Amino acid sequence: MKILIAGGAGFIGSHLGERFLKEGMEVAAIDNYITGTRKNIVPLLNHPRFTLWEHDITRPIPIEPPLGKFDRVFHFASPTSPREYQRFPIETMKAGSLGTLNLLDLALNWKAGFFFASSSEVYGDPLVHPQGEGYWWNVNPVGPRSVYDEGKRFSEALVTAYHRSRGLDIRIARIFNTYGPRMKRNDGRVIPNFVMQALKNEPIQVHGDGTQTRSFCYVEDLCEGILKLMDSGVSEPLNLGNPSEIRILDLAKMILEITKSRSEIVFHPLPSEDPKVRKPDIEKAKTLLGWKPRIELTEGLSRTIQWFQSEMIKD
Repeated sequence: MKILIAGGAGFIGSHLGERFLKEGMEVAAIDNYITGTRKNIVPLLNHPRFTLWEHDITRPIPIEPPLGKFDRVFHFASPTSPREYQRFPIETMKAGSLGTLNLLDLALNWKAGFFFASSSEVYGDPLVHPQGEGYWWNVNPVGPRSVYDEGKRFSEALVTAYHRSRGLDIRIARIFNTYGPRMKRNDGRVIPNFVMQALKNEPIQVHGDGTQTRSFCYVEDLCEGILKLMDSGVSEPLNLGNPSEIRILDLAKMILEITKSRSEIVFHPLPSEDPKVRKPDIEKAKTLLGWKPRIELTEGLSRTIQWFQSEMIKD
Protein backbone atom coordinates (compact mmCIF):
# COMPACT_ATOMS: atom_id res chain seq x y z
CA MET A 1 0.00 0.00 0.00
CA LYS A 2 1.24 3.51 -0.87
CA ILE A 3 0.69 6.23 1.73
CA LEU A 4 1.01 10.01 1.22
CA ILE A 5 1.37 12.03 4.43
CA ALA A 6 0.94 15.79 4.13
CA GLY A 7 2.82 17.32 7.02
CA GLY A 8 5.03 14.24 7.04
CA ALA A 9 8.01 16.11 8.52
CA GLY A 10 5.98 17.27 11.51
CA PHE A 11 5.85 15.78 15.00
CA ILE A 12 2.97 13.32 14.52
CA GLY A 13 3.44 12.95 10.75
CA SER A 14 7.03 11.73 11.12
CA HIS A 15 6.06 9.17 13.76
CA LEU A 16 3.22 7.98 11.56
CA GLY A 17 5.49 7.61 8.55
CA GLU A 18 7.93 5.56 10.61
CA ARG A 19 5.12 3.31 11.81
CA PHE A 20 3.78 2.75 8.27
CA LEU A 21 7.24 1.77 7.07
CA LYS A 22 7.43 -0.80 9.87
CA GLU A 23 4.10 -2.15 8.64
CA GLY A 24 5.67 -2.73 5.20
CA MET A 25 4.00 0.17 3.39
CA GLU A 26 5.48 2.63 0.91
CA VAL A 27 5.47 6.15 2.33
CA ALA A 28 5.89 9.63 0.86
CA ALA A 29 6.03 12.74 3.06
CA ILE A 30 4.96 16.06 1.60
CA ASP A 31 6.01 19.14 3.57
CA ASN A 32 7.10 22.75 3.06
CA TYR A 33 8.80 22.96 6.50
CA ILE A 34 6.79 25.94 7.70
CA THR A 35 6.68 24.24 11.10
CA GLY A 36 7.87 20.72 10.31
CA THR A 37 11.57 19.98 10.11
CA ARG A 38 13.76 17.77 7.95
CA LYS A 39 15.47 16.64 11.14
CA ASN A 40 12.37 14.62 12.07
CA ILE A 41 12.68 12.43 8.98
CA VAL A 42 16.45 12.12 8.63
CA PRO A 43 16.30 8.51 9.95
CA LEU A 44 13.81 7.68 7.17
CA LEU A 45 15.56 9.28 4.20
CA ASN A 46 17.66 6.25 3.33
CA HIS A 47 14.78 3.80 3.66
CA PRO A 48 14.03 2.22 0.26
CA ARG A 49 10.27 2.69 0.70
CA PHE A 50 10.37 6.34 1.82
CA THR A 51 10.29 9.45 -0.38
CA LEU A 52 10.31 13.13 0.53
CA TRP A 53 8.36 15.60 -1.60
CA GLU A 54 8.99 19.26 -0.74
CA HIS A 55 5.81 21.12 -1.68
CA ASP A 56 3.25 23.54 -0.23
CA ILE A 57 -0.16 21.83 -0.28
CA THR A 58 -1.94 25.18 -0.51
CA ARG A 59 -0.49 25.55 -4.01
CA PRO A 60 -1.75 23.44 -6.93
CA ILE A 61 -0.73 19.80 -6.72
CA PRO A 62 -0.37 17.85 -9.97
CA ILE A 63 -2.86 15.00 -10.30
CA GLU A 64 0.04 12.88 -11.59
CA PRO A 65 2.81 13.95 -9.19
CA PRO A 66 6.39 12.78 -9.59
CA LEU A 67 5.73 10.12 -6.96
CA GLY A 68 2.81 8.48 -8.75
CA LYS A 69 -0.59 7.63 -7.30
CA PHE A 70 -1.36 6.63 -3.72
CA ASP A 71 -3.84 4.39 -1.92
CA ARG A 72 -4.25 6.60 1.16
CA VAL A 73 -3.86 10.36 1.68
CA PHE A 74 -3.26 11.63 5.23
CA HIS A 75 -3.69 15.35 5.96
CA PHE A 76 -1.58 16.38 8.97
CA ALA A 77 -0.29 19.62 7.42
CA SER A 78 -0.90 22.61 9.66
CA PRO A 79 0.82 24.70 12.30
CA THR A 80 -0.41 23.15 15.54
CA SER A 81 0.76 24.96 18.65
CA PRO A 82 -0.78 28.35 19.56
CA ARG A 83 2.62 29.99 19.21
CA GLU A 84 3.01 28.62 15.68
CA TYR A 85 -0.45 29.25 14.31
CA GLN A 86 -0.53 32.76 15.77
CA ARG A 87 2.79 33.39 14.04
CA PHE A 88 1.43 31.97 10.77
CA PRO A 89 -2.30 32.75 10.91
CA ILE A 90 -3.01 33.02 7.19
CA GLU A 91 -0.85 30.01 6.35
CA THR A 92 -2.79 28.04 8.98
CA MET A 93 -6.13 28.95 7.46
CA LYS A 94 -4.88 28.14 3.98
CA ALA A 95 -3.70 24.71 5.15
CA GLY A 96 -7.17 24.09 6.57
CA SER A 97 -9.00 25.24 3.43
CA LEU A 98 -7.03 25.31 0.15
CA GLY A 99 -4.71 22.57 1.39
CA THR A 100 -7.60 20.33 2.36
CA LEU A 101 -9.34 20.96 -0.96
CA ASN A 102 -6.21 20.16 -2.98
CA LEU A 103 -5.58 16.91 -1.12
CA LEU A 104 -9.24 15.88 -1.37
CA ASP A 105 -9.13 16.32 -5.14
CA LEU A 106 -6.01 14.16 -5.30
CA ALA A 107 -7.66 11.42 -3.28
CA LEU A 108 -10.80 11.60 -5.39
CA ASN A 109 -8.86 11.29 -8.64
CA TRP A 110 -6.78 8.41 -7.30
CA LYS A 111 -9.82 6.71 -5.70
CA ALA A 112 -7.77 6.76 -2.53
CA GLY A 113 -8.90 6.80 1.08
CA PHE A 114 -8.63 10.17 2.84
CA PHE A 115 -7.64 10.64 6.49
CA PHE A 116 -8.06 14.07 8.08
CA ALA A 117 -6.25 14.96 11.30
CA SER A 118 -8.73 17.19 13.08
CA SER A 119 -8.29 18.38 16.64
CA SER A 120 -9.92 18.62 20.04
CA GLU A 121 -9.72 22.38 19.44
CA VAL A 122 -12.92 22.09 17.40
CA TYR A 123 -14.68 21.83 20.78
CA GLY A 124 -13.31 25.24 21.81
CA ASP A 125 -13.64 26.06 25.52
CA PRO A 126 -16.14 23.25 26.11
CA LEU A 127 -19.32 23.59 28.14
CA VAL A 128 -19.65 19.80 28.51
CA HIS A 129 -17.14 17.47 30.14
CA PRO A 130 -15.75 15.13 28.97
CA GLN A 131 -16.08 16.01 25.28
CA GLY A 132 -17.91 13.49 23.11
CA GLU A 133 -18.23 13.54 19.34
CA GLY A 134 -21.87 14.64 19.58
CA TYR A 135 -20.96 17.94 21.26
CA TRP A 136 -21.40 20.88 18.85
CA TRP A 137 -18.70 23.11 20.33
CA ASN A 138 -18.14 26.51 21.98
CA VAL A 139 -15.76 28.37 19.67
CA ASN A 140 -15.12 32.06 19.07
CA PRO A 141 -14.78 32.39 15.27
CA VAL A 142 -12.69 35.58 15.53
CA GLY A 143 -10.73 34.91 18.73
CA PRO A 144 -6.95 34.42 19.11
CA ARG A 145 -7.25 30.67 18.50
CA SER A 146 -9.75 30.97 15.67
CA VAL A 147 -7.40 30.46 12.71
CA TYR A 148 -6.62 26.94 13.90
CA ASP A 149 -10.08 26.10 15.27
CA GLU A 150 -11.95 27.32 12.20
CA GLY A 151 -9.48 25.71 9.80
CA LYS A 152 -10.15 22.35 11.41
CA ARG A 153 -13.92 22.91 11.55
CA PHE A 154 -14.07 23.97 7.89
CA SER A 155 -11.95 20.98 6.88
CA GLU A 156 -14.24 18.57 8.70
CA ALA A 157 -17.22 20.01 6.82
CA LEU A 158 -15.39 19.87 3.47
CA VAL A 159 -14.14 16.31 3.98
CA THR A 160 -17.66 15.21 4.94
CA ALA A 161 -19.10 16.96 1.86
CA TYR A 162 -16.74 14.99 -0.39
CA HIS A 163 -17.87 11.80 1.33
CA ARG A 164 -21.60 12.54 1.00
CA SER A 165 -21.67 14.05 -2.48
CA ARG A 166 -18.83 12.21 -4.23
CA GLY A 167 -18.52 8.97 -2.33
CA LEU A 168 -14.96 9.55 -1.09
CA ASP A 169 -13.82 7.07 1.55
CA ILE A 170 -12.93 9.23 4.58
CA ARG A 171 -11.68 9.05 8.15
CA ILE A 172 -11.70 11.99 10.60
CA ALA A 173 -9.76 11.84 13.86
CA ARG A 174 -10.26 14.52 16.49
CA ILE A 175 -6.85 14.35 18.10
CA PHE A 176 -6.44 15.45 21.72
CA ASN A 177 -3.21 16.68 23.32
CA THR A 178 -0.40 14.43 22.10
CA TYR A 179 3.21 14.43 23.26
CA GLY A 180 6.47 12.55 22.83
CA PRO A 181 9.90 12.69 21.17
CA ARG A 182 10.37 15.10 18.23
CA MET A 183 8.27 17.86 19.75
CA LYS A 184 9.94 21.23 19.25
CA ARG A 185 11.62 22.57 22.34
CA ASN A 186 10.30 26.08 21.67
CA ASP A 187 6.88 25.41 20.15
CA GLY A 188 5.07 26.83 23.17
CA ARG A 189 3.05 23.79 24.19
CA VAL A 190 2.93 22.94 27.85
CA ILE A 191 4.99 19.73 27.98
CA PRO A 192 8.00 21.02 25.96
CA ASN A 193 7.84 24.28 27.94
CA PHE A 194 7.83 22.59 31.34
CA VAL A 195 10.43 19.97 30.40
CA MET A 196 12.91 22.48 29.00
CA GLN A 197 12.45 24.84 31.94
CA ALA A 198 12.96 21.95 34.38
CA LEU A 199 16.05 20.62 32.59
CA LYS A 200 17.60 24.09 32.65
CA ASN A 201 16.54 24.65 36.30
CA GLU A 202 14.62 27.72 35.18
CA PRO A 203 11.28 28.77 36.73
CA ILE A 204 8.40 26.62 35.46
CA GLN A 205 5.81 29.05 34.17
CA VAL A 206 2.25 27.95 34.94
CA HIS A 207 -0.47 30.06 33.37
CA GLY A 208 -3.48 30.90 35.54
CA ASP A 209 -3.71 29.07 38.86
CA GLY A 210 -2.89 25.73 37.27
CA THR A 211 -6.30 24.18 37.89
CA GLN A 212 -7.12 24.00 34.19
CA THR A 213 -6.90 20.44 32.92
CA ARG A 214 -5.53 18.58 29.92
CA SER A 215 -5.45 14.91 28.89
CA PHE A 216 -2.17 13.81 27.31
CA CYS A 217 -1.76 10.90 24.88
CA TYR A 218 1.68 9.48 24.08
CA VAL A 219 2.41 9.61 20.36
CA GLU A 220 2.94 5.84 20.07
CA ASP A 221 -0.60 5.22 21.38
CA LEU A 222 -2.01 7.81 18.99
CA CYS A 223 -0.34 6.17 15.97
CA GLU A 224 -1.86 2.85 16.96
CA GLY A 225 -5.29 4.47 17.07
CA ILE A 226 -4.74 6.09 13.68
CA LEU A 227 -3.86 2.74 12.11
CA LYS A 228 -6.94 1.12 13.60
CA LEU A 229 -9.15 3.97 12.37
CA MET A 230 -7.62 3.78 8.89
CA ASP A 231 -8.41 0.07 8.68
CA SER A 232 -11.98 0.52 9.96
CA GLY A 233 -15.10 1.48 8.05
CA VAL A 234 -15.79 4.46 10.34
CA SER A 235 -16.48 7.64 8.38
CA GLU A 236 -17.81 9.75 11.25
CA PRO A 237 -15.45 11.92 13.36
CA LEU A 238 -13.82 9.96 16.16
CA ASN A 239 -11.99 11.19 19.25
CA LEU A 240 -8.45 9.86 19.68
CA GLY A 241 -6.76 10.76 22.93
CA ASN A 242 -6.10 9.70 26.50
CA PRO A 243 -8.99 10.25 28.92
CA SER A 244 -6.65 10.42 31.95
CA GLU A 245 -7.10 14.05 32.99
CA ILE A 246 -4.52 16.05 34.95
CA ARG A 247 -4.33 19.59 36.29
CA ILE A 248 -1.58 21.69 34.73
CA LEU A 249 -0.12 22.42 38.17
CA ASP A 250 0.09 18.69 38.90
CA LEU A 251 1.77 18.14 35.52
CA ALA A 252 4.43 20.68 36.46
CA LYS A 253 5.04 18.91 39.78
CA MET A 254 5.28 15.53 38.02
CA ILE A 255 7.90 16.86 35.59
CA LEU A 256 9.84 18.39 38.48
CA GLU A 257 9.89 15.02 40.23
CA ILE A 258 10.99 13.05 37.15
CA THR A 259 13.75 15.51 36.21
CA LYS A 260 14.91 16.10 39.82
CA SER A 261 14.97 19.76 38.86
CA ARG A 262 15.68 22.68 41.18
CA SER A 263 13.14 24.82 39.32
CA GLU A 264 10.47 26.75 41.15
CA ILE A 265 6.88 27.07 39.93
CA VAL A 266 5.79 30.61 39.09
CA PHE A 267 2.39 31.79 37.91
CA HIS A 268 1.53 33.97 34.92
CA PRO A 269 -1.79 35.30 33.57
CA LEU A 270 -3.91 32.79 31.67
CA PRO A 271 -3.95 33.40 27.88
CA SER A 272 -7.21 34.64 26.39
CA GLU A 273 -9.75 31.87 25.69
CA ASP A 274 -7.46 29.12 26.97
CA PRO A 275 -9.74 26.10 27.52
CA LYS A 276 -10.48 25.38 31.19
CA VAL A 277 -10.89 21.64 30.67
CA ARG A 278 -9.95 19.10 28.04
CA LYS A 279 -10.80 15.41 28.29
CA PRO A 280 -11.89 13.09 25.47
CA ASP A 281 -14.77 10.70 25.66
CA ILE A 282 -13.27 7.73 23.76
CA GLU A 283 -16.09 5.21 24.21
CA LYS A 284 -16.71 5.19 20.44
CA ALA A 285 -13.05 4.47 19.72
CA LYS A 286 -13.10 1.65 22.28
CA THR A 287 -16.26 0.16 20.79
CA LEU A 288 -15.63 0.70 17.07
CA LEU A 289 -11.85 0.26 16.97
CA GLY A 290 -11.07 -1.79 20.04
CA TRP A 291 -8.51 0.91 20.91
CA LYS A 292 -7.48 2.71 24.06
CA PRO A 293 -4.18 4.29 25.17
CA ARG A 294 -1.83 2.03 27.11
CA ILE A 295 1.17 4.17 28.05
CA GLU A 296 0.82 5.90 31.42
CA LEU A 297 1.72 9.57 31.68
CA THR A 298 4.72 8.96 33.98
CA GLU A 299 6.22 6.47 31.51
CA GLY A 300 5.54 8.66 28.47
CA LEU A 301 6.98 11.72 30.20
CA SER A 302 10.10 9.78 31.18
CA ARG A 303 10.67 8.74 27.55
CA THR A 304 10.02 12.28 26.34
CA ILE A 305 12.34 13.84 28.92
CA GLN A 306 15.11 11.40 27.99
CA TRP A 307 14.71 12.45 24.35
CA PHE A 308 14.91 16.16 25.22
CA GLN A 309 18.01 15.47 27.31
CA SER A 310 19.68 13.68 24.40
CA GLU A 311 18.86 16.58 22.08
CA MET A 312 20.43 19.04 24.53
CA ILE A 313 23.61 16.94 24.64
CA LYS A 314 23.80 17.05 20.83
CA ASP A 315 23.78 20.85 20.98
